[in-house]
Amino acid sequence: MIFSLYPPIILLAVAAFVATLRADLRRRRISISDLSRLPLLAMLDLLPPSINASLAVSFGISVYSHVVAFGVLPPTVLAIALCVVTWPVFWAEGRKQIQFQRPVGLLFAEWMIFLGSAQIAVTLLLDHSESQMVRSVVLSLPLLLTGGLLVVRVVPTFLNKYEGLRILECVARNEQFSQPEYSRPTPECPQPELWSMLDSQTTEVEVLEFLKALVTTIKPKLVVETGTFLGHGTMKLAEGIKENGFGKVITVEFDPAIRARAEERFHDSGLAPWIESRLESSLETNIEGTIDLLYSDSHLANREAEIRRLLPRLNPRGLLVIHDASSHFRIVREAALRLEAEGLISAVMLSTPRGVVVAQRREGRN
Repeated sequence: MIFSLYPPIILLAVAAFVATLRADLRRRRISISDLSRLPLLAMLDLLPPSINASLAVSFGISVYSHVVAFGVLPPTVLAIALCVVTWPVFWAEGRKQIQFQRPVGLLFAEWMIFLGSAQIAVTLLLDHSESQMVRSVVLSLPLLLTGGLLVVRVVPTFLNKYEGLRILECVARNEQFSQPEYSRPTPECPQPELWSMLDSQTTEVEVLEFLKALVTTIKPKLVVETGTFLGHGTMKLAEGIKENGFGKVITVEFDPAIRARAEERFHDSGLAPWIESRLESSLETNIEGTIDLLYSDSHLANREAEIRRLLPRLNPRGLLVIHDASSHFRIVREAALRLEAEGLISAVMLSTPRGVVVAQRREGRN
């Protein structure tokens, strides 16, 4: 009745849906023409924030109309509250999906579970009749079951896969773009959102630029990087080498799929002549010659062992840079402090979201 008496409600609800959808597409860097190429689950993940916004607007206008007509608040006030309260949750879940922290399809599954649960909750609070309760459960059960089955389908596969490979798959589907750093605040870096990231494993954008600046500043002949991943750090190091006009980067990666993708980037960028890519563990690689810059960015559990192994090859006047040394990566931070306590390195800890240590060998330095 409300919609038949007030057609503008429909138009405003549609406008709220479209505006929210456009904002979501903009933050995901998806154009309207790209929508048809998205997987079905990815398309469904776009709906929850937009539908919630649309429902909140339509219910809100209907409440005003009801109050004007009857002078009392209708039951739909509770529905508005649920839509408004849950909208930021679904919007935040979408942000985490952009950051490769959520599997495709999970957002829509969570919304279906919310919709079914909200239907039952509203009935319990507003209509206690047995017939209405049975009807509510019958209507909600398909939503709850479908949402639950979708969670069971997408979550275990996502969690059981190495994070680097999950990101690799996401990057294959979507273009990477700079966005606020997602790491949680730490005592040494209380505002991580001031930094930028490409994904949850690639070095912060500002630190990537810092790596290039180090290369152009200290002019190393040999740079060694452990943990190639997608190759963003490797390419920044190689850009500095190329700008210097001499030297090379040896980068070590143990996963063949990740290394293959990185090598594609190296060739496409034109930096391949400055890069030697190795498929092996940092705990087994053999480096000939003196390392002028060692960038440790491999598997967290390997950091201390690889640094101890490669440190004798590091030029005493060269630099050791260790990534992921913030206080929420305790294994790396404690390893760096232990190496310093043993008198092996002199370290400076930079307060970035994920933490960076810049150090030198103590032995042989003068």
